[in-house]
Amino acid sequence: MDRAELVRELKALRKGRALTGRVEDRVGPALRSACHVSESDGMVTIRAKVTDRLSELAAHLPEDLREVALAAFAITPEARHPLYQDRVKWAALRADRDPRTVRRRVDEAIELLAELALPAAASGSWHVTSLTLALVLDEPCVFEQHRVVADQDGFRSFDLAVGAAEGMVLYGGTLAKGTVELPAPLSRGESWEFAAVFPVEPPSHLVYVPRHRCEAFNLRLRFGKEGPPEVLALDGAFERDVSDPRYRGRTLQVDAAGEVHLQFRHLTPGLVYGARWADQP
Repeated sequence: MDRAELVRELKALRKGRALTGRVEDRVGPALRSACHVSESDGMVTIRAKVTDRLSELAAHLPEDLREVALAAFAITPEARHPLYQDRVKWAALRADRDPRTVRRRVDEAIELLAELALPAAASGSWHVTSLTLALVLDEPCVFEQHRVVADQDGFRSFDLAVGAAEGMVLYGGTLAKGTVELPAPLSRGESWEFAAVFPVEPPSHLVYVPRHRCEAFNLRLRFGKEGPPEVLALDGAFERDVSDPRYRGRTLQVDAAGEVHLQFRHLTPGLVYGARWADQP
């Protein structure tokens, strides 16, 4: 399943009566996977699962996009009109915007919903209990440490967070094109720890986008004596926000040692966590 396929299915679903109509043949394979719809589910169950999942994902959208998305799919009770164009008009009146603007916002919301939904269809074979990233900018390198738990028997590999294809493994396995290969498969419930150091070009941000459940993420940045004029936290942002100058995250203070430390808990798969900074003066 890819993002483009999911976007196409969401755009098809918003037509006509959307989720208030007959959904059995209008919820495609990508959306079924993202919403955990099974072959045996009937119309009522499919509608409930898709409605609940889209509502859950929409909660992470900016307010203006969340409102038009819920209206577009006829999830908002007051917007359950039989035609998509009527739901657009309802949302336009509510937001005091013209229908063309609302349609653009719906398209933008669908793109973001697809971005958020993709990790839901990822394999549930493992999750992260703790991830630590430490960036040293004096001699640019990243330290990456994982503690992972197998969610099914036979688990033996997982993806790095930001590490490059080549690096120095400190312990816990071997590297193969950005994937950590464990020395032996784990059984369900077993945990494992891996650590490595990677050389990097001096970056202007360091972020993590979890694709599986992650319970804790610790990020340390060491800028040295000359810290940047501004460091911003990205806490549950979208990937486009990493480079968007309009995004204003929480401003962070560089301490006397030239360091910044951030901690994130219970991360949402598909969203961005980390920091970005301006060039040093």
